Amino acid sequence: MHAAKLGHTDAVKALLQAGAPWNALSPSNQSAGDFAMYAGYQEAFEVLLNAGIQAELILETVARKTKKHAVMMAWEKSLMEAHAKAVCTGGGNILNVGFGMGLVDTTIQQYGPATHTIVEAYPEVYERMLQIGWGKKDNMKIIFGRWKDVLSQLDSYDGIFFDTYGEYYEDLREFHQHLRKLLKPGGI
Repeated sequence: MHAAKLGHTDAVKALLQAGAPWNALSPSNQSAGDFAMYAGYQEAFEVLLNAGIQAELILETVARKTKKHAVMMAWEKSLMEAHAKAVCTGGGNILNVGFGMGLVDTTIQQYGPATHTIVEAYPEVYERMLQIGWGKKDNMKIIFGRWKDVLSQLDSYDGIFFDTYGEYYEDLREFHQHLRKLLKPGGI
């Protein structure tokens, strides 16, 4: 993040090659790409953007070849907590597309949103959610199905988290086209 903020593109490249995450967030919920962009370092920003695109394309290729979607790993807990904090900043109604291991949703619940909606497309994950009590929470609404198929059941939200690992990059782009309807003005 510091290398990106200071425009040290070669250092950014070296850190990425050494395994530094392109999508980690600072305590102020900014990524290295955010720092580079705000500081006006276009070359460093593009290196980080390309790292993200490459990661998504690799995941998509693996998913298509194995007929499996990538699954969230436990090491992502701190990242999911940071995302939850960001989307809950304004309080109110929160939407999460893709439950996974429930890491982001567990943290969202700690912020006490007025409503917490989860869209989950995988039957085994949906069943596990119900078995461990997610459907019994007072502020909870669980919708089974792919987000594309349940758009009519969705409201307008103050915060939205979309698990990009559960869908292909094209799906994320398509989801963004629905944000005008789904995300309240000033929402995150």
